[in-house]
Amino acid sequence: GRSTAEDVVEVEEENFLEIFNGVQQKEVSKSEILAGNIVDLLSEQCGFLKSKGEARREFAGNAISLNKEKITEDHQITEKDFVDGKFLLLQKGKKNYFIVKAV
Repeated sequence: GRSTAEDVVEVEEENFLEIFNGVQQKEVSKSEILAGNIVDLLSEQCGFLKSKGEARREFAGNAISLNKEKITEDHQITEKDFVDGKFLLLQKGKKNYFIVKAV
């Protein structure tokens, strides 16, 4: 709950999955994630949000976080964003989490 972005990124896979047990997950190609944009990732690629419009509204309301750090809709995902080289922790508001596993 009170962990920081640094805390999340430094967690190893086993502990990460244990901490976020029960959180919805989706596997997405890492190359697609890195080549695409965050709005597409949230809506079309992983289905965390229902549409691009919803994603843009949530960004406008400053409600989206990546690995516990607020981001804007122009954020470009890079290798350093991945937890243990393969996970992205998405968050909408305070309690809605979603894990993207890069394959």
